[in-house]
Amino acid sequence: MDRSDALLQDWRERALAIEREVSTAVMGQARVIRLVNTAVFARGHVLLQGDVGVGKTTLLRAFARVLGGAYARTEGTIDLMPNDLIYYTYISAEGRPAVDPGPLIEHGEDLAIFFFNEINRARPQVHSLLLRVMAERSVSAFNREWRFPHLQVFADRNRVEREETFEIASAARDRFMMEVTIETPADEDQRRALMFDPRYHDTDALVASLAGGMLAYRELNDIAAQIQRSVQTSERLQQYALELWRATAAPADYGVKLSGLDTAQLMLAGASPRGMSMLLRAARVTAWLEGRDYATPEDLQAVFDVTIAHRLCFQPVYEMRRPEIAAPLIAGILGSVAAP
Repeated sequence: MDRSDALLQDWRERALAIEREVSTAVMGQARVIRLVNTAVFARGHVLLQGDVGVGKTTLLRAFARVLGGAYARTEGTIDLMPNDLIYYTYISAEGRPAVDPGPLIEHGEDLAIFFFNEINRARPQVHSLLLRVMAERSVSAFNREWRFPHLQVFADRNRVEREETFEIASAARDRFMMEVTIETPADEDQRRALMFDPRYHDTDALVASLAGGMLAYRELNDIAAQIQRSVQTSERLQQYALELWRATAAPADYGVKLSGLDTAQLMLAGASPRGMSMLLRAARVTAWLEGRDYATPEDLQAVFDVTIAHRLCFQPVYEMRRPEIAAPLIAGILGSVAAP
C-alpha cells in the first residue's frame, strides 16, 4: 500500500467514525446519514426535506458539530433580505448607528458550514445570493471579495406548510448536489425511544454531546480530490451513466411507463451536465466508503435518485405533480436502462 492509499484508508476510517457518531444522535436514519456523509466527501451542498419535526435540523446540526470548522446559521423568514446575510445594522451602546458582519462573512475564509434553516421561507432574492455563494464560494461585500474555500451549505425545508413559502428555482436547486428526504423511522422500538427517552427531548444537549471537530476540515478539499482520482470508472460503467443521462431527457425512448402519464410528453429537460458530474462524484465516494477503488452500477444507483430527481424539469402541466411523479420516474429509469 503506497502513501496515498494509506492516507485515503485513514480518512475512510474517519468518515465511518463520523457516521457512527452522528447515528448516536439521529436514530433510524442510516441511509440519510450515509448520503450526507457522501456529499461531505464529494464536496457538495445538501438540501434536506421532510415533514415537520422529523429531525432535519438535528441531523444537519449534528454533522456541523462533528465536522468542525467555523459554523454559521440563518433562519429563512419572509422578511429576510439578501443583505441580512452579509451585514446587520444596529444602534451601539453610544447611541450611534453601527454595522457588523452578517452570518455569511463573520468568519471569513474559516467558514466551513453554512446552515440555512427553512430555506423555502426566504424570498427568491435571498436564493439568488445563496446561488452565487454555493456556485463560486465567494461574495462581494464592503468593497472586497470574500472567499470561502472550505464552505459547504446545508439547508432544510419542510414539505407540509405552503403559506408564506417560496418555491426554490430550478437553477438554485441544481446547485445542491443532493436533495434528501428524511422520514419518520418505521421501527417500533426506534419510535418508542424517540417518544420516551429523555435524551432525545433536548436537541441542544444532544448535539453538544457529540464529539466536535473530528476532521481536519481544511484538508477535506484535497482528500476529496484524491478520492475522485483514485476511484476508477470502467468504459462499460461510463456508457451506463451516459444511457441513464439520455433516459432522463427521453424516458419514453427507453420504455419507461408511468400510470396515467404519457412519458413522451413529460419532460421539458433532463439532467444537466453539472448534475451528471455530481452523480459521478457521489458514486465514487460511495465506492470509497465501501472500501473499493472502482465504482460499480450499484454505486450509481445508490445515489441516482438524490442527485438527479430534483434536477429534472417537467412540462408545466406536470410540474405541480412533481412530488408524485419524480420517484416513480427515477425508479422507472433505473429499471429500464440495462446495467452492465
